[in-house]
Amino acid sequence: MNNLAIFLENNFTLFLVIMAAVALLVYIALYFFEAGYGYLFNPKYGFPVPNRIGWVLMESPVFFAMLALWLCSDRVCNPVLLALLLIFQTHYFQRSFIFPMLIRGNSKMPIGIVLMGMTFNTLNALMQGGWLFYVSPENYYADWFSKPMFWLGLALFVAGMAINLQADHIIRSLRKEGDTRHYIPHSAG
Repeated sequence: MNNLAIFLENNFTLFLVIMAAVALLVYIALYFFEAGYGYLFNPKYGFPVPNRIGWVLMESPVFFAMLALWLCSDRVCNPVLLALLLIFQTHYFQRSFIFPMLIRGNSKMPIGIVLMGMTFNTLNALMQGGWLFYVSPENYYADWFSKPMFWLGLALFVAGMAINLQADHIIRSLRKEGDTRHYIPHSAG
């Protein structure tokens, strides 16, 4: 067992507790404070970063960390884990590299928001990749391809990804080239 596997096994529960605590703190904080990005941009959260760069910096750590966790594990040849990795990576490749290039306008986001996103996404990879490639029992995923829950989950992912892409397209279409206003969709038509 390598040092990374030992570290993840020893700290997996801690990552879960930290993420739950952070979620609670963010929920409470956002009740009292505006988010500080988008049309609520606030320089008190740090110097401004162009949106496209901010999105890549914020979202890409989870993509690269998950890939590294998989490559460093003893489970790289497990076909179910490879399928789960590909599903995860598909989502984060789109959020990290495609979505930012499609953003219209030249908005900015504070570096503090970017750093918070990077932190969350790194912990996200440590939790999910840690479980998949290091902490879960060795044969936990052995028969998943024969279980309806896997295929139902895959169908749910595909539907969710399609809805997400459509929603992004609708929101992007509200802003015409050169327009800097922020819009909220009010109807399906």
